[in-house]
Amino acid sequence: MTGGLGTIVRAGVGRRRVQTVVMGLTATLAVTASVLAAGLIVASEGPFDHAFNRKHGAHLSARFDSSQITSAQVAATARARQVTAAAGPYPLVSVKPTPVDTGGGLPSGIQLTYLTVVGRRPGGSVDDLTLTKGRWATKPGEIVMSAHNEPFVLGNTMRFPGVPGDPLFKVVGIARSAGETADAWVPRTTIPSLTASGGRPDYQMLYRFKKASTNAQLDADRTAVAALAPGKSLVGVQSWLKVRLAATRASATFAPFIVVFGILGLVMSILVVGIVVGGAVAAGTRRIGILKSLGFTPGQVVRAYLGQALIPGGAGILLGLVLGNLAAIPVMGDTAEVYGVGRAGIAPWVDALVAAVTLVAIATSAWAPARRAGNLRTVEAIAVGRTPSGDRGRVARRVLGRLPLPRPLTLGLATPFARPGRSATMAVAVAIGTIGATFGIGLALSLNGIQSGINLRSPGDVVVSDLTSPVNTDKVDAAITRQPGTGQWFNSAEADLGVAGLAGATTVISYQGDSSWASWQMIRGRWFHGAGEVVAASGFLHATGTRIGDGITLVNGSRSSTVKIVGEVLGVRQEGMLIVLDRTSIAALRPQMDPLSYQFDVRLKAGVNRDDYIQAVNRDLEPFGVSATRNSDKLSDTVVSMDALAGALTILLLCVAGLGVLNTAVLDTRERVHDLGVLKALGMSPRQTTAMIITSVGGVGLIAGVVGVPIGVALHGVVVPIMGRAAGTDIPAVDAAVYDLPLVIPLLLGGLVIATAGALLPAGWATRTRTAVALRTE
Repeated sequence: MTGGLGTIVRAGVGRRRVQTVVMGLTATLAVTASVLAAGLIVASEGPFDHAFNRKHGAHLSARFDSSQITSAQVAATARARQVTAAAGPYPLVSVKPTPVDTGGGLPSGIQLTYLTVVGRRPGGSVDDLTLTKGRWATKPGEIVMSAHNEPFVLGNTMRFPGVPGDPLFKVVGIARSAGETADAWVPRTTIPSLTASGGRPDYQMLYRFKKASTNAQLDADRTAVAALAPGKSLVGVQSWLKVRLAATRASATFAPFIVVFGILGLVMSILVVGIVVGGAVAAGTRRIGILKSLGFTPGQVVRAYLGQALIPGGAGILLGLVLGNLAAIPVMGDTAEVYGVGRAGIAPWVDALVAAVTLVAIATSAWAPARRAGNLRTVEAIAVGRTPSGDRGRVARRVLGRLPLPRPLTLGLATPFARPGRSATMAVAVAIGTIGATFGIGLALSLNGIQSGINLRSPGDVVVSDLTSPVNTDKVDAAITRQPGTGQWFNSAEADLGVAGLAGATTVISYQGDSSWASWQMIRGRWFHGAGEVVAASGFLHATGTRIGDGITLVNGSRSSTVKIVGEVLGVRQEGMLIVLDRTSIAALRPQMDPLSYQFDVRLKAGVNRDDYIQAVNRDLEPFGVSATRNSDKLSDTVVSMDALAGALTILLLCVAGLGVLNTAVLDTRERVHDLGVLKALGMSPRQTTAMIITSVGGVGLIAGVVGVPIGVALHGVVVPIMGRAAGTDIPAVDAAVYDLPLVIPLLLGGLVIATAGALLPAGWATRTRTAVALRTE
């Protein structure tokens, strides 16, 4: 703006420096919270689908036996019905690596499971790989590992003893495939060095289809591809729906609490901007008369005050966009790691939308009071600025003055009644901050409680797990039993069994030994006590429609055994489709235990040194190729990401609420500066002045906290079970009921703390203002 109008705008912005800074900071924090919240809401709306489509992920990854089909015949399958794009054929081998170094925690020399290694370059019309670390392999002896499920880290060296020459390969990059089409990638020319003597690599073909959103559609697509391949050359396929299921479950777990924080942040943004802008315009009413007396039209007056609001607001919006996008880098980076979709950031349209909405909010908030002031007659506008606003607050001061409290405190308690609308808006802002803090703290406590419950699956002081080859479990049990420091122990292993009336296999975890001390986190019922009793995860109970006390029939081929459900446990693996029991319950079924799933958990006798015990038992375990380690609680990446998100958004909400209080206190203090001068002249001390101003907002803050905490508790009670259902489990009562009295009392005082913190700066200014200066101010 130029000319006289620009001068007025610049003077208004410069004169009210504190309010200008508050408007800018409030807009900054509000936009930061809104950008982050809206970005996370958008990211939680199908992040896997976004990444999958962006990278042209393969709906179907097919493996063909090269002894039954030629490369040209594989390529011809791209003409199958419904195929819209195809890539390949790529040479593919399955090989077992042996780590040479110990980087990344891999013991040197152990035999790992098969890796699917494909010879291809990044890019292409299907499954464009995303490099997350390092670089692409370009020459022999270099390999790029998948970031999805392999333990190798950048710089690791591995040997492939099953192929001629036992070649060495170094990990030079880590990459992601949207459809998890391979475990590792090398240049096509490197594949022969990984091929067994006398063998030949198979072929991999990647497809995208017109319709591939359901299992039925993909089955039809697979049939169409197989029809163009000779004989039984199609030996394996992987559907993108399997990969999508895991990613969708993670995103569905994040979404409920992200939505809550997003709504709170957006409401707070609009509310606080309204407080700041509306108050700033209303505080300048007296100057309206002066401007009009100098010849300013009503339209110019309105534009002048809109400009004084939009300049700091616009600067705050720009800074908020920058901070919001910077904050999204680590926060959404963790989220993307959990989702398995590569790097994530704020979508540009989210930035544009938040900026536009905030600008409209600022303009709308400023327009109403500015228009009202612009329509005032000159004399009336000047009079309004000089004279008290009627009897508002006078009755409250008289009534509260009768309380047995110091006079500064009763004056402070009466102040909100002079500006009831402004005080009510401030109370709502503080209440939203309190709601966010209550919900965020409760969410963190529940998540960490659930994580502790999940960790109970691996109890005790010492554990033997992560087997890399089958072991003689009886000899390992005997070695543990022989140790004088062994208190209680058991081993567990997994098998897949059928359940009568249920399609597909169910994961069964069986215990051998005394597991009475090792109960999982119970949701309902009790831990099993012996043969014939099982505990089941929530997902299993929901899928089968069974309840505690019901019997189920386990099936393995022609053999069957009936067991009774005695408890519901917290379990999120396998979509919750698992049951836990004593091994004797399924002995008659003769199940095939996964030899690499065995785990041995040991609780030591009192007073036994754990390190000495581990050293001693490892001497006995060394001949079996396994070793014992310290048992430690593992913190899930998902819990870390959720805690980070909840913490960041809670802090932002509290900061915005505090700035809303700060602005209100500044407006009240500036408007009452003459009254403060009178009180100082009558003998009010600096300490009493501070007490009066803090009390003027403290009462409102206390009431807002008392209102906000129950709402935050209620939100927690609704959202946490929804998150649990998305993760495939019910929530144990102990992890849902986290608000005990020692926590609730400080939370109830949270509104008072927010209000007090926001009032400290204007209270300090009022205390330092000299009496004579205050009396000269009108």
